[in-house]
Amino acid sequence: MTVHVPTLVVGAGISGLVCAYALRKAGIGAQVIECSATPGGVIRSERHEGYLLEFGPQSFSATSALLTLCRELHIDDQLLQAPPAAPRYVLVKGTLRPVPLSPPAFIASSLFGLLSKLRVMRDILGRSTPPQSDESVAAFTRRKFSSEVLDKLVGPFVSGIYAGDPEKLSLRSAFPQLYEAEKSAGSVIRGLLLSARKRAGSAEKPTLQTFREGNQTLIQALAGNLGGNLRCGITGQSIRLTTAPSDTTILEVTVLAAGREEALTTNRLIIATPAQQATILLRDVDPRFESALSPIVYAPVAVISLGYPKTAIQHSLEGFGFLVPRSSGLTILGAVWNSSLFPNRAPDGQVLLTSFVGGATDPSAVSLPESEIVSTVHRELASILGISQPPSFSHVQAWQRSIPQYNLGHIQYMNQLAQMQSKYPSIRLIGNYLRGPALGACVEQALTVAQEAVKRDRAT
Repeated sequence: MTVHVPTLVVGAGISGLVCAYALRKAGIGAQVIECSATPGGVIRSERHEGYLLEFGPQSFSATSALLTLCRELHIDDQLLQAPPAAPRYVLVKGTLRPVPLSPPAFIASSLFGLLSKLRVMRDILGRSTPPQSDESVAAFTRRKFSSEVLDKLVGPFVSGIYAGDPEKLSLRSAFPQLYEAEKSAGSVIRGLLLSARKRAGSAEKPTLQTFREGNQTLIQALAGNLGGNLRCGITGQSIRLTTAPSDTTILEVTVLAAGREEALTTNRLIIATPAQQATILLRDVDPRFESALSPIVYAPVAVISLGYPKTAIQHSLEGFGFLVPRSSGLTILGAVWNSSLFPNRAPDGQVLLTSFVGGATDPSAVSLPESEIVSTVHRELASILGISQPPSFSHVQAWQRSIPQYNLGHIQYMNQLAQMQSKYPSIRLIGNYLRGPALGACVEQALTVAQEAVKRDRAT
């Protein structure tokens, strides 16, 4: 038997859940199918032995759209804000150094040499034009600043956000605000300052937040709102376009549920899966989708949660955590001091440290045995933080495909994808490989797609 749903969303990560929620709120019938046993994708929070672990993003920037969504779901009272002045550190020659987060702090910092400071002053006082061709983050940093800034500052932050390789990441795609700042003002720093002034009047400024019981609180609230309109353990296999007698395009989606094939028909299909799964679903619709989607790769990342007695650590752990330049030769990309940022992340007298390994620059590290990963991370943390005993708790969550890489050529792929979607208005793609991997960016894109669908329905 074939079941018809007005709108079918494939994928119950944050993008798919938010889009379906917004559609149903507007009165459009939407159902979500998810191949995994639970919704949320990489957003997972669990308590183990008194520790609250985040298996994916450790926190998020609370954008206006995201805060509005939390209020609508009645979970805004569960939000926790990290200390806004919590310092961030970078490891330089075995020592944690505070990261300068403003031009004056950069000039005053002993972290950088005279050449790097002169190049920053040249950007502030001079004028430049970005190249017309796609430019890597590394090439941009060397052109505008210095190799030292790339190694000590930009490279580590690229690892922290994308787990990516700055030699491959596209500046225009991965950090469009930097590209636009130079393009509009002739100076990266002046352009960013002008943009900040324009945002100064906004009522809500992005802050680093999470929920009292972890980021999965948002997933649970969305899933609870959808109720029976969310079906997990359902795998989309293929899509076929047909035409109804009224000349309306109907999409027939074949899915696998409990080992049996089912047929679903829908007037609108929203694909909220990773790019590779979207390619498989769309291959029978138009093989040209593959040329835009298949080049998108994902960096593998392992998330290592370690618990220690607070008395076993010499460092004060006052701050957000630290990032590690690739030139250090260490395995870890960086670490977040969870129990310093938010309450009830560890039992009394204990601390929780979450480290990351792998990424685009060291993908094989994720496939090492868990015991070896824990041993390596502990050894490196012990050297950096002065830890005198083994961890009293450990957990490893490995993601073979974690963060999409906005590498050189990404703009062309996105333009091609936009052209393909214009040919098939009943199909829309959403996800963290389109407009940024941040949770807030995914929410905003999902809401935009839902709003466009509502407008089209009201216009017909």
